[in-house]
Amino acid sequence: MVHVWPLALHDGELTLRPLRRRDRAAFERLRERNARWLRPWDATDPEHGPRPMDFRTLRRWSQEQARLGLALPLVITVQGRLAGQITAGPIQYGALRSAVLGYWIGQDEAGRGVVPRAVALLIDHLFAELGLHRIEVTVRPENAASLRVVEKLHLRPEGARRSAIHVDGAWRDHLVFALTAEEVATGDDGRGVLRRLRREFPADTPTT
Repeated sequence: MVHVWPLALHDGELTLRPLRRRDRAAFERLRERNARWLRPWDATDPEHGPRPMDFRTLRRWSQEQARLGLALPLVITVQGRLAGQITAGPIQYGALRSAVLGYWIGQDEAGRGVVPRAVALLIDHLFAELGLHRIEVTVRPENAASLRVVEKLHLRPEGARRSAIHVDGAWRDHLVFALTAEEVATGDDGRGVLRRLRREFPADTPTT
């Protein structure tokens, strides 16, 4: 099992890939256009307030984390257009062999099955290619769309963490969901979670 960077993961018109320098204008437009849509779910700094990283800093941090094998920060594209982001991190090896997933999607692509496919695609990579054992996702109880994602992917509910993450200006409770490699029937092609999603929700998961 080898950590490879850069990498791109594909499922038809959906691609997960690193953030590129030439993405700057499109990325900044996407974030600006969806600022109100994303605000309730964006992590914030309790000391300095909502001060998101500028594009250059974000890209440099993402590259450093990825090269060190500490995270897989990827953008979500649909037919080549930037649609959101998904990150596995921190990635931990040794006795834990685990990762936490976080993601966001622009409002234009919400509700079209993009996020479940992106999460399934990345989980399959983490299990089959990196040999991880456990994937965790934390979700605010109010985030119905994200709760639907973990439900579709059969992540187990493991309870709540009180005041777990500073989000939208305050410490917020989060529900914890997890999946282990033993819970997925991964085929020789490295697909398990994505195959199950496609079988159960064929209308949301085109094969080309």
